[in-house]
Amino acid sequence: MSKIQDTEVKWGILGVGNVCEVKSAPAMNLIPNSKIVAVMRRSEEKVKDYAKRHGVAKWYTSALDLINDPEVNAIYIATPPNAHLELAKLAAAAGKPVYVEKPMARTHQECLELIEVCKQANVPLYIAYYRRELPHFLKIKELMDAGVLGEIRTVHINLKQKLDASLITKVETNWRVDPELAGGGYFFDLASHQLDLLDFFFGKIIHANGFASNHAKTYKAEDIVTGSFVFDSGVLGTGNWCFTTSENAEIDETIIYGSKGKISYATFGKGEFILETDEKGTEKFSFELPKHIQQPLIKTIVGDLLGTDTCASTGVSGARANWVMDQLVKERV
Repeated sequence: MSKIQDTEVKWGILGVGNVCEVKSAPAMNLIPNSKIVAVMRRSEEKVKDYAKRHGVAKWYTSALDLINDPEVNAIYIATPPNAHLELAKLAAAAGKPVYVEKPMARTHQECLELIEVCKQANVPLYIAYYRRELPHFLKIKELMDAGVLGEIRTVHINLKQKLDASLITKVETNWRVDPELAGGGYFFDLASHQLDLLDFFFGKIIHANGFASNHAKTYKAEDIVTGSFVFDSGVLGTGNWCFTTSENAEIDETIIYGSKGKISYATFGKGEFILETDEKGTEKFSFELPKHIQQPLIKTIVGDLLGTDTCASTGVSGARANWVMDQLVKERV
């Protein structure tokens, strides 16, 4: 059943910053029965430039003006997380479906409010956890569901990045390390993707505990987080995130261990992973990723709105990643 009155999804985008240059927005004009009709940014100079370069006919400097545009029938909120809830309230009040960038909000409580606002207005809510639709992650899930790894035992996230010295001078303009804007630091920005992907693989995390610290004191947010968690499915997991390492210590690796083998992958790397089993030894799988990385997910959103498909990344699933992150950073050391 279609969730909008029209036969085409006509997007209005709030906050056409960097993520809208390649990752997300251009895909909206490539998907059948989908197009961008208006964009908004507070800076008139920047929004006019974006509209001109991307061939968008209408632009606004007011979020409410874009939301109330009668031609717009779906809203994409691509701002920093601190604005997600308030903008979603405006979109929901106008009766328009909402697609929100990740992390969904600054806290789990804000996520719950966002869900309730859309529920009361009876508008669909989607979150930009696009890894749920990327081909290599779909293949990993397919292999696990087919029993190739046997019974899944544990999963371990190891993400380490060097400290960016330029942050010392640019911290005022980097919203990702300002807890007031983002909820936390790079942990909230990056671990949210990782934890949502594990939710997609194994289901809901029901227990989570951790420690967070700010070692380098370069910005206000945490720069080291460690933790452990338990999935409703019985899988156990751990995570170790550090954004103050040396360059030669950088790593992005998640390993899933089962009774018959293991799978290793980089969350933010190429479309590939390694499968190692007792039966077949080591196998490498490689997939081509789309130029516009959100396109496969946005395609399911368009289909969901028009009644021809379903979307795997909703407000309910997106909020779960925030709950886990809140638990992992609750104890500061």
